[in-house]
Amino acid sequence: MNVYDAIMTRRSTRRFQTKAVPDEMLVKLIQAGRFAPSGGNSQSTHFFVITDPDFLAELADLVQQAFSKMEVTEGMYASLVSSITRSKKGGYVFHYNCPALIVTANQKDYGNNIADCACALENMMILGNEMDLGTCWINQLKWLNEDPALLEKFRSCGLKENERIYGALAVGFAASENGMPERMPLERKGNEVTLI
Repeated sequence: MNVYDAIMTRRSTRRFQTKAVPDEMLVKLIQAGRFAPSGGNSQSTHFFVITDPDFLAELADLVQQAFSKMEVTEGMYASLVSSITRSKKGGYVFHYNCPALIVTANQKDYGNNIADCACALENMMILGNEMDLGTCWINQLKWLNEDPALLEKFRSCGLKENERIYGALAVGFAASENGMPERMPLERKGNEVTLI
């Protein structure tokens, strides 16, 4: 698969097999993320690669608890509303029970923190598609990046005092009939282009 095809056929996967992602595949994904562009070549994105099922379950519980305390407000982003509503009902697993979650953090006062994490995540999503892995961008930890319980959890794993989480990536083999990610491109309804 060439790069253009990997980009054009990349879709989000939200149902994963329980099968672990081999270490060599995770290493390649992380390298793709580490080689993403960064503002001023700062290379300040901090990658947390989580494959421990107990840690993933604890993280899902912490996220559900945090969202269940929040209230929906008018004009709130639809996905955030969904996370809050589903958390209040119980049984919400923000990472779709993926076997691997790659979390990206960066310096909280650095002006390019989200952009640098986004570039790293996009590189990993495109490579994941080329490697027949399903991936899904995860926003929930970014929305909770000042939550004390989540900060404490990640600080126990090496998150620095001046760092916050700005994105994450669910990774695994798709729970589809053939084990492959969905690759049918969706129609473009937005992303206007103006030629000057």
